[in-house]
Amino acid sequence: QVDRYLYHMRLSDDVLLDVMARFQAEMVKGLGKDTNPTATVKMLPTFVRSLPDGSEKGEFLAVDLGGSQFRAHQVKVFDDGKQSSQLESKFYPTPKEVIQGNGAELFDYVADCLLDFMETKNLKHKKLPLGFTFSFPCKQTKLEEGVLLAWTKHFKVRGVQDTNVVSSLRKALQKHKASFDIDLDVLALVNDTVGTMMTCGYDDQRCEIGLIIGTGTNACYMEEMRHIDLVEGDEGRMCINTEWGAFGDDGALDDLRTEFDRELDLGSLNPGKQLFEKMISSLYLGELVRLILLKMTKEGLLFNGKASTALLTKGKIEMKHVSAMEKYKEGLSNTKEILTELNLFPSEEDCIAVQHVCTIVSFRSANLCAAALAAILTRLRENKKLLRMRTTVGIDGGLYKTHPQYAKRLHKVVRRLVPNCDVRFLLSVSGSGKGAAMVTAVAYRLAAQRKQIDAALAPFLLSLETLTEVKNKMRTELEYGLKRETQASATVKMLPTYVCGTPDGTEKGKFLALDLGGTNFRVLLVKIRSGRRRSVQMYNKIFAIPLEIMQGTGEELFDHIVQCIADFLEYMGLKGARLPLGFTFSFPCRQASIDKGTLVGWTKGFKATDCEGEDVVDMLREAIRRRNEFDLDIVAVVNDTVGTMMTCGYEDPNCEIGLIAGTGSNVCYMEDMKNIEIVEGNEGKMCINTEWGGFGDNGCIDDIRTKYDKEVDEGSLNPGKQRYEKMTSGMYLGEIVRQILIDLTKQGLLFRGQISESLRKRGIFETKFLSQIESDRLALLQVRRILQQLGLDSTCEDSIIVKEVCGAVSRRAAQLCGAGLAAIVEKKREDRGVDHLQITVGVDGTLYKLHPHFSRVLRETVKELAPQCDVTFMLSEDGSGKGAALITAVAKRLHNVGQK
Repeated sequence: QVDRYLYHMRLSDDVLLDVMARFQAEMVKGLGKDTNPTATVKMLPTFVRSLPDGSEKGEFLAVDLGGSQFRAHQVKVFDDGKQSSQLESKFYPTPKEVIQGNGAELFDYVADCLLDFMETKNLKHKKLPLGFTFSFPCKQTKLEEGVLLAWTKHFKVRGVQDTNVVSSLRKALQKHKASFDIDLDVLALVNDTVGTMMTCGYDDQRCEIGLIIGTGTNACYMEEMRHIDLVEGDEGRMCINTEWGAFGDDGALDDLRTEFDRELDLGSLNPGKQLFEKMISSLYLGELVRLILLKMTKEGLLFNGKASTALLTKGKIEMKHVSAMEKYKEGLSNTKEILTELNLFPSEEDCIAVQHVCTIVSFRSANLCAAALAAILTRLRENKKLLRMRTTVGIDGGLYKTHPQYAKRLHKVVRRLVPNCDVRFLLSVSGSGKGAAMVTAVAYRLAAQRKQIDAALAPFLLSLETLTEVKNKMRTELEYGLKRETQASATVKMLPTYVCGTPDGTEKGKFLALDLGGTNFRVLLVKIRSGRRRSVQMYNKIFAIPLEIMQGTGEELFDHIVQCIADFLEYMGLKGARLPLGFTFSFPCRQASIDKGTLVGWTKGFKATDCEGEDVVDMLREAIRRRNEFDLDIVAVVNDTVGTMMTCGYEDPNCEIGLIAGTGSNVCYMEDMKNIEIVEGNEGKMCINTEWGGFGDNGCIDDIRTKYDKEVDEGSLNPGKQRYEKMTSGMYLGEIVRQILIDLTKQGLLFRGQISESLRKRGIFETKFLSQIESDRLALLQVRRILQQLGLDSTCEDSIIVKEVCGAVSRRAAQLCGAGLAAIVEKKREDRGVDHLQITVGVDGTLYKLHPHFSRVLRETVKELAPQCDVTFMLSEDGSGKGAALITAVAKRLHNVGQK
């Protein structure tokens, strides 16, 4: 009979999966900026951005308002490696006149209780951070600010709704400040659900959901910031207080609500509100049971049709009665006793029926709670892009704790609805009190950490004034490099390249190009057509240069290069042809003519012996002779920066500057011959290879070098050399980041203070990782994956810090590069004697091409530091290959003109 009577309260798994889907849709609605105003599930941001990591420490106070009693707590958190804490509490009643009076009285009462507690614990002289647990829906804009949206749970205090409750508490405490000599600051406003998650999170770091099932019901969880439209920023995570009690207030659950639910709602303090809570929480379940029993009695199905006064009185059956009647082990004795106390004289059949009603009502509560929780678990799993997820739910509330069957039922249904989530349910100990202290402790820790991180990264923030100084110093060094008497001691070498023209479109023929400048070596065949069908066709082959050859002897290196050329000529069927060849050699060379280049010094990890001070063209010719298989006409030795300028110059005659921002960093530009004192002649122009990587080797930029730059320099192959390059080029940025990460880890700010073996390895943090980590499209989840590949087990917070470090290092690199470039374009403008200069810069290099922000920051810096120059940046297509061929072609053209 009861089953038939309560048929609508029994929910199948299909119905529960449907509820789960409806709740998921409501969550999405609550998170969206446009849909939130009409959403019933408010998804309130709590500004709690981090779970405890075990390093919290200190003494905190907490007050807890929202249950049947008001509580004050003192919490001590010990950083002893055992994650231990100590809690002392005092309970105060919440009189009806206070919880249904006016706001000033309520907050005065809270302040009085807190002062009483401080007096009993002898804490008045201490300045302690205070956490305020306020278990009602609040709209927060900061961690320490919250506007009450609506009262729930029998509270009806006048004049508090739509006001900031933290200000009200501060005001009440302020009144006592003078007379009691106390100094308290409210650091965090916390919902009891969040408190529960934080308390359990302190004991189990997998805990990222908080659940309350008691007088009220609610859940919170850690959501990805990128999904929270209501809060600026998309880095990291934030705890969302779902306020799920209001689920269904828009009619979404009407098909599941019974006549008893409707009757209960009409008789409540807030009709039409908190409809989900009224189907779940212990505040209403007793009343629901009473309404069902009353109707069944009236229809003659129970107690011989006789209802007692107690059965007719609202609130007479409470949750404690329902729990007691469901203690099956006690048989029917509890049920009989309770019904007799209510002046109902039950038969055994009555007792069985009543027990069955209690079971169906409390089982439905567990079912609905499980469906909504399953929706949150699914969302978390999908956010993390996992097929299977392990997580912990921190849980509190009288219904869950005291009801004999509730917990077991809830666990079982959750596991059935989300079989791909391994869920641990962890019971919170005094979640609302200790939790508020935990949130405060975490906020305290984060504030201290923020200070330390800001201090570590402050030297990377360059003001406009500093960048202007860098630009001016670079200009001075450029001039030194061009003057005969200062050139020898100049750090920026300003090497003449003997490239005296840019392409004019008449170049044609077949050319070979060699490209040596990194860990790979390329040989290219380039076919250039002139006239109407002007085009450049290229064929190339890439060969690796093993480390033992990079750091072996010069003879071995050049024999390896010639071996590669032989392979390519055979591959292309060109063994017998004597082709003109351009040799891109991307290392500092002093040139005496276009086909003579003396190596000044190796960079980029090369260390081959017997090369420095030698002519690389001669070394190549010697190696070709030794092989004695083919001969080539080596026309030009070319720097990749010059090649870049030439490639872009082929497309845009306005291109007179070449920039490389990749593994290395360098610039070349067309300089007036009259300014180049170390080369004879004053007519025309010549391309100058600045070799600006050595800028600062005389100490002129020491004021902006950080301790991390010094570490990187000292550990490099060429200490004290190429200092500017070490702050701006791809080869070193990852290493700077690694040094900062080690320092932050030593300070306990990252990776739980543990320096992993891989983080100790020099060069492990490649610059490509910076580009990947800083990509806007990347969720922190992917940042964590990159860090995991590096053997760094990171939390979400760690990932945010790593991303910030990468950003600081790459931003500074782009700004410094921009300051250097601004010096060159300003020089060009002044040399031309114009107010406004229009010029194109040909650019190449992985840092410029692949890093998500480098090129933008570089362009912005140049614009800011050289406002009278209109600079166009043009990406070079294969400057070192095609560029070498074009230089060879231009040299041939100019040579022929000279002969004629």
